Amino acid sequence: MGMFVNPGNAGFKKIAGPNYVDKTMLIALINDRINAEKNLICVSRPRRFGKSYAAKMLTAYYDCKCDSHILFDDKKIAECKSYSEHLNQYNVINLDITGFISLAQRKGIALREVPDKIADAVKEEILALDPTLPADKDLENTLTKYVSKEGTKKFIFIIDEWDAMIREAKDDPEAQKRYLNLLRGWFKNGNFTDQVVAAAYMTGILPIKKDGSQSAISDFDEYPILEPDEFAEFTGFLEEEVQAKCQESGLDYQEIKEWYDGYDFPEIGAIYNPYSVMKAIEKKKCKSYWKKTTAAESLKTYINMNFDDLQEKIAYLIAGEEMPVEVDEFQNDFETFSKADDVLTLLIHLGYLTYDEEKKTVRIPNNEVRGEFKLLLSSKNEGEEWMKLIMRSKKLFDATLDEDAETVAKIIEEIRNEHYAPQFYNNEQALRAVIKYAYICTEGNFLKIEEMPSGKGIADVVYIPLPMSKYPGLLIELKCNKTSGGAIAQIKAKKYESVLKPLKGNLILVGINYDEKTGKHTCTIERA
Repeated sequence: MGMFVNPGNAGFKKIAGPNYVDKTMLIALINDRINAEKNLICVSRPRRFGKSYAAKMLTAYYDCKCDSHILFDDKKIAECKSYSEHLNQYNVINLDITGFISLAQRKGIALREVPDKIADAVKEEILALDPTLPADKDLENTLTKYVSKEGTKKFIFIIDEWDAMIREAKDDPEAQKRYLNLLRGWFKNGNFTDQVVAAAYMTGILPIKKDGSQSAISDFDEYPILEPDEFAEFTGFLEEEVQAKCQESGLDYQEIKEWYDGYDFPEIGAIYNPYSVMKAIEKKKCKSYWKKTTAAESLKTYINMNFDDLQEKIAYLIAGEEMPVEVDEFQNDFETFSKADDVLTLLIHLGYLTYDEEKKTVRIPNNEVRGEFKLLLSSKNEGEEWMKLIMRSKKLFDATLDEDAETVAKIIEEIRNEHYAPQFYNNEQALRAVIKYAYICTEGNFLKIEEMPSGKGIADVVYIPLPMSKYPGLLIELKCNKTSGGAIAQIKAKKYESVLKPLKGNLILVGINYDEKTGKHTCTIERA
């Protein structure tokens, strides 16, 4: 067994223990494509969403130099008709591109040399498998001669972190070009691809880089996080899988959901970050297990460029809102940015935002990611506009606690005029969005509930302090073209505070009114 050619099943054996969440039905999707017209597949998803696990699983299943029955006979895939037909029936080339990049960086080798190093490493192992093959500088010729021998099986290519070269060589177009040409030589080379490649499965964070408006390797069927289609259920953990893990471990499912629920796809439902869920189960505690990467660090640069008031848009997202985004013009790289939507689209691919395909909107998916956004923008000398907003929000919050209604009204008016300008601002829904934006500094200390059923009606916005918080609760009622005092009167008349009995004596009632004619906000504050 080699490192890259037929590496065996040891990688999957390490992860296929009692805690393994069975995702082997992914294999059935690949089996259907083997030696078929659409046998080249590229699946992209955020980091920590099981990409390497999938690569190890597929390698163990297809590698003809090992016997993996013991690993798969008790898995879901064993129930499929295609199970025995393809189990351990192919030569496998398994490449983790990040490994080649790390080696090059340690040895001081330029990234543009990495594609040749990849080809040489594979060719060396093929020649070791069959020393009778004539020496040839060209990897494609070597693989063709190897497969042409009687009884030799075709190859399945499994490439993990395929886009690492695109990300790491973002300032080196020549390195990117050489790498893409290497892949084109394998997968866009008619006779070679037909004769040698049974199937290919590539996975990474980004979809295939665009060459103009088209994919640079156009023969691949792509399944990005924006449109995963039939691969959606293998993007992360399904809701029922997380519920089962919570039941086994005794963790509170609702808390896990608030922390790690990420994407939501039609017919599939919620998809969770597998890494963070398993870490929470292991540590018996929900917190951020997000790992910093160079990709995350580079986001600071793009955010500070502040395309189209990007920092304000991100603050708006942190406040719990969603916003429209155009994703089609993103070039699937880390250097081609011209507007805020390009950066927001990158954030979707990196897992910082979740995308609603039907509404074409983005939002921050959960507590873990929201916390990382704050860290990303709040670090020293970063996110100047964000810090201004936070400071003003803190001033607003302090004024609320001090029952300084005049200052609260003034700051809300400033934020509305500077950061949020809906086409029509004459309804409570628009005002509610501004309120959440204005009180953004409360994130992490309060549970925010909109339209909370209370007493004889529905309270507009309620902030319930989290356990161990030193703050009182906030019950905010909103009005348009009426009075702030009337908002307080409605809270009392409809007994909104009745469902917040544990907060009695530690609850602040806030009434806010917007007058469409004058463009002014007024505020009334009382303790309850």
